[in-house]
Amino acid sequence: MSNLSALDWVVIGLYFMAVLAIAVWATLKERKGGEETSADYFLAGRHAGWFVIGASLFASNIGAEHLVGLAGSGASGGVAVGQFEIQASLILLLLGWVFVPFYLRSGVFTMPEFLERRYSPAARWYLAIVSIIGYVLTKISVNIAAGGIVFTALGVDFWTGALIVVVATGVYTVFGGMRAVLYTDLLQMFVFVGGAGAVTILGLRELGGWNKMLETAGPEYFNMWQPMTHPDFPWTGILFGAPVLGIWYWCTDQFIVQRVLSARDQDQARKGTIMAAFLKLTPLFLFVIPGIIAHCLAKTGRLELATPDLALPTLVKTLLPSGLRGLVVAGLLAAIMSSLSSVYNSCSTLVTWDIYKKLSPGASERQLVLVGQLSTVLMVVFGLAWIPLMKDISPQIYSYLQSVQAYIAPPIAAVFLVGICWKRVNSAGAMVSLLTGFVLGMGRLVLELNKKSLGDGLLLDIASMNFLHFAVLLLAICTSLLIIVSLLTPPEDERKLSGLTFATVPPLTAADRPTAAVQAQQRLNIGLSVVIVGLVCAIWLYFRG
Repeated sequence: MSNLSALDWVVIGLYFMAVLAIAVWATLKERKGGEETSADYFLAGRHAGWFVIGASLFASNIGAEHLVGLAGSGASGGVAVGQFEIQASLILLLLGWVFVPFYLRSGVFTMPEFLERRYSPAARWYLAIVSIIGYVLTKISVNIAAGGIVFTALGVDFWTGALIVVVATGVYTVFGGMRAVLYTDLLQMFVFVGGAGAVTILGLRELGGWNKMLETAGPEYFNMWQPMTHPDFPWTGILFGAPVLGIWYWCTDQFIVQRVLSARDQDQARKGTIMAAFLKLTPLFLFVIPGIIAHCLAKTGRLELATPDLALPTLVKTLLPSGLRGLVVAGLLAAIMSSLSSVYNSCSTLVTWDIYKKLSPGASERQLVLVGQLSTVLMVVFGLAWIPLMKDISPQIYSYLQSVQAYIAPPIAAVFLVGICWKRVNSAGAMVSLLTGFVLGMGRLVLELNKKSLGDGLLLDIASMNFLHFAVLLLAICTSLLIIVSLLTPPEDERKLSGLTFATVPPLTAADRPTAAVQAQQRLNIGLSVVIVGLVCAIWLYFRG
């Protein structure tokens, strides 16, 4: 892609100008009504509509792992990796229909704050610290690296490219807050969907169509349901383990849930999750299928593919005409920048709301906004500090850093899901579950890092277990501990739990009963949700090899 034409550079330049213009507009709009409050800065004033929320949920999720990982896995192994994307559509419905009412009813700013309401301050501190460290070590570093790689493909020095991505994203996130993130995500969603869609269409045309792809790749490339012995995507792990990680990521992670917390009401939040659920059906076709196309073109001698991970950049370089190539490169940068801005904003929210405000409960609104901005600057500094270290960190270490999230997910998913479903679980059970899950998860990581030095036996079996199977095992252990310890200790005061569990939701008053118009909207939401479930089932049935 280093041979970009002048037209390509114009398109890329226009993209950056559009992002900046939207960020400035959003920032000015936010401050138009007077002094900026913490709700304005961190949750866009809680006035976001469903379309912006849906676009931001999708854009924030699409990051470096999609640009490189999905296409690379598609090129090397087919559609099985798309299971995580398809399943996410169902988990997003769970967010909208099950979790959103509790989150919005509680009025919280962050997920750790919700845990404090439901359990205890200790649970809040645990989730806040784990989330902040996880964001810095994984999401920020990986997205910065991906930004540098995209610029390297453009012929720009890696360090210069990474610096541009970090600073450009940081500037509009610092000054614009959540509103700037939401509206730039909206633009970036259109850009990268359009760019990746163009790659898929032109790739299929070059190959000779969909049927030609099926014939060239072979049926094994189009089977989402792999055997239990598959090293990466066993059907048992996909069916039982992937939802565990999905519930943690889509329903309890501040990085994602902050978007629905910014909604003006439950209906807007739920519609946003439904829109995002529809959008999450597309990465299979936008990223995985192009990887398979690259594999087929290489197999037939029409493309040179050095490694599977270069599938998407190689297609862009080889197939796309001038101008459109610039649009796709802008799309790649859009995906990276939307994820990075979301991490900056979510991390600053946790630092401000769960650490600073906890230590300084009398802080003014202006102080909270200022701390949020300074926290974002700190995240940018951390990002810049990562850049010189990246050349010394092996890809294997990146992989292990990413896997940390999979090992901390089960206990967090357990305390959230069981916590809203059953009022009897308490803070003692939650802390035992969280801490035990953390120790076991980190223990598994240590074993995995030292697998070659382990002899035959139980430890080697644990280290070699597929991570999705391990997620199921860890969820079972954490849920059992949560329930057992809770039953052995006094229950929580029901007054504290009001509105936080299914059993303690206050009854509807006459004023709360939905109007005919609201009921019609609810029926529409139910119908659209059924359509999503039907589309997921259709995709599962089609991709059976």
